[in-house]
Amino acid sequence: MPPNTHAFLPPSSADRWMHCTRSARLEQEFGEKESCAAAEGTAAHALCEHKVKKALKQRSIRPVSSYDSDEMEELTDAYRDYVLEQLMLERQSCPDAQIFIETRLDLTAYVPGSFGTCDCLIVSDSKLHIIDFKYGQGVLVEAEDNPQMKLYALGALDIYDGLYDFKEVAMTIFQPRRDNVSTYTESVEVLRQWAEEELKPKAKLANAGEGEFCSGDWCLFCKAAVKCRARAQAKLELAKQEFSLPPTLTDEEIADILPKLPDLTKWANDIMAYATDAALNHGKQWKGFKVVEGRSVRRYSDEDAVIKAAKTSGYTDIFKTSLITLTEMEKLMGKKKFNEILGGLIIKPPGRPALVPDTDKRTAITGNDPKTEFTEVK
Repeated sequence: MPPNTHAFLPPSSADRWMHCTRSARLEQEFGEKESCAAAEGTAAHALCEHKVKKALKQRSIRPVSSYDSDEMEELTDAYRDYVLEQLMLERQSCPDAQIFIETRLDLTAYVPGSFGTCDCLIVSDSKLHIIDFKYGQGVLVEAEDNPQMKLYALGALDIYDGLYDFKEVAMTIFQPRRDNVSTYTESVEVLRQWAEEELKPKAKLANAGEGEFCSGDWCLFCKAAVKCRARAQAKLELAKQEFSLPPTLTDEEIADILPKLPDLTKWANDIMAYATDAALNHGKQWKGFKVVEGRSVRRYSDEDAVIKAAKTSGYTDIFKTSLITLTEMEKLMGKKKFNEILGGLIIKPPGRPALVPDTDKRTAITGNDPKTEFTEVK
């Protein structure tokens, strides 16, 4: 994998710096801090890379992470299977189609000093297929008109276009925790036109720190979002409009508010987290607020010492036992035996109902009794 360095204008945040060209320079005032979600995503990507390479008979050492889980095993298996399926489909029409995993792409021809790493590239005679794995489940990511995917496509074209006669590029987002496999296909001609007319001018402004601040969905992962005045003004105006309503809202008003709530809530939580950190770690005093110790849960300070002390006092029934996990059981028996012996005893219960935009790829569920519709799922 490439060195763990970051471009000033990376493909992963292109949607943000193309909409809000001044955000990239503003973000430089805030330090790098990897969230747990980002670290988990990195671990999942590493496992995906390993599994695809092993399936392709390439050398790879299985990565180990504190984020390893049954879910990660299942979803990275799904990614590997999808990639292999796409390769097989391409080889039906182009037997010598090639696949490249974790490819470093130079994007400086379009964005000053930019580069990125593409999870998977499948190259055939007239088609380039880019597949990007997304482990996050908080935000649904679509492939259509996705600037990150288009940048990857441009970088890949610069490498392989001289060797192949590409007519189109397929760009796929594989986001298993949202049951989302989104593919968008665009001609090479249209893609290059976008690069000249939209990408390059916006990248030039962003690199210089020029243009305008612009608040929108792209603010979600901006490091500067918590102190950005443009975003604050937009959210405060939204709050003023939405919460100065009559006590009883119409269905139309609720439908209008719903898509705006996640970002408004996140902005409020970001402000609270920032203010708490400033008070706790930097001595900041906010008028009317104080930092207190929250609720904690008792725990053993030394489990070995607890076991010894309990046994010495005659208490021996102090342990619980449980089945090994599904993944461990499958590895123990092997997939074939596992299915033969336990296949009829494995269930996958329905997930907790969630209200999402109708653009979500998951199938809608319906209920008949309004009283049970809103009963909490245990």
